[in-house]
Amino acid sequence: MPSNSTRPQGTVHATADAPSAPRGYRAVFAVREFRAVFAAHLLSLLGVVVSELALTVLVYDLTSSPLLSALTFALGMLPYLVGGTLLAGIADRYPARRVLVTCDLVCAVCVAVMVLPGTPVAGLLVLRCLVAAVSPVFTGTRMAALTDILGEGELFVLGRSLLRIISQGSLLAGFGVGGVLLTVLPPRGAITITVATFLCSAALLRLGTRDRPARAREGGAGLLRESLSGARLVLGHRRLRALMLLFWLPPLFVVAPEAVAAPYADEIGVGPAALGLLMCAMPVGHIAAELYAGSALRPRTRERIVLPLAAAGLLPLAVYALTPGVAAAAAALVVVGASSAYNIGLDQWFVAAVPEELRGRAMTLLTAGLMTLQGVGMALTGLAAEFFPVHQVVAGAAVLGTLCLLPLVAEVRRTAPVAGSRTEVRDGEDRQVPHG
Repeated sequence: MPSNSTRPQGTVHATADAPSAPRGYRAVFAVREFRAVFAAHLLSLLGVVVSELALTVLVYDLTSSPLLSALTFALGMLPYLVGGTLLAGIADRYPARRVLVTCDLVCAVCVAVMVLPGTPVAGLLVLRCLVAAVSPVFTGTRMAALTDILGEGELFVLGRSLLRIISQGSLLAGFGVGGVLLTVLPPRGAITITVATFLCSAALLRLGTRDRPARAREGGAGLLRESLSGARLVLGHRRLRALMLLFWLPPLFVVAPEAVAAPYADEIGVGPAALGLLMCAMPVGHIAAELYAGSALRPRTRERIVLPLAAAGLLPLAVYALTPGVAAAAAALVVVGASSAYNIGLDQWFVAAVPEELRGRAMTLLTAGLMTLQGVGMALTGLAAEFFPVHQVVAGAAVLGTLCLLPLVAEVRRTAPVAGSRTEVRDGEDRQVPHG
């Protein structure tokens, strides 16, 4: 695998490598700027999850339409492709702190307008789209900024892992908190809380992180051209394309059991409590496995498990072919969630392969594709369940996903650079990629 960049990283690496310095996740929290990023991430995530639930309830209260209520959730994913593709250039063109704070403020304004009693349903859906379009720019910029804050090695990998863990945990806690809030507050009142979380996130990022220069020069090519050019460069690069697809493809299929959890619970004749267990099982497996991999495994071991886990991670879902009960299905979902620990090693490969001047655009595109394909996966699963039994749809997703992943895993293996080499493969042609 490519070695980490030797570009100076200030005092971060010196602190992490000192004999008496904390190690593992504790070393990441020892970095002051990361603590600010982590707290901002937690606040904004909880706010978003609560607002999504409250907005869905509000739209249903105003329209009595299940379709529009469901569309409110879908609009949280679909605009990612537009924002992540057409606005990706922002992540490299402007200083990261400015981009992050601006995105939070834009989202706060959009949510504040949602709260106004006179905002029509169409306006609520448009504002939901705007927040979703801004999200990939924010996430991609933050991912790229982590390499400045934590360096490109072990601390970056563990920092990304912590943000993923808190994302999974926020889904579990956020819906619970949102449900409790909606018992004591009207939907607009619950949505108001999100305004505060976005403003607090903006303040934490503004006051808790350093102002660093942009990766690319401002001006030059237009924003749209720069964004599309970045996408072409990333997807036109054989190694980067293979790594990007390895991030994208497993979630396309792994959402199948979650997308049809309610119909499956009905198929096997269980109630809401069992449905909740099925919905929680995969995030629990993900959190537990990622914590273990990040704290107990060495970096080299994490890299070794990437391809085996990616290739076989969907196979436990094949148990759905036997129409398992709640316990067996939940166990399979926990194992599938645990297989996502391969992302820790994959993060290291990806950041080592992306040239610094493309990093913001590459990570914005990564986020956009990830969310979009999850939405596509849910839609295709629902469509398939209209024609086939639910248990067969989930089992079929396991088999089809594995068949798609096996050649991709082979491609990632083929494009792996020789140890110590900084050369990357661009559709059969070697070229040197700058790393700082």
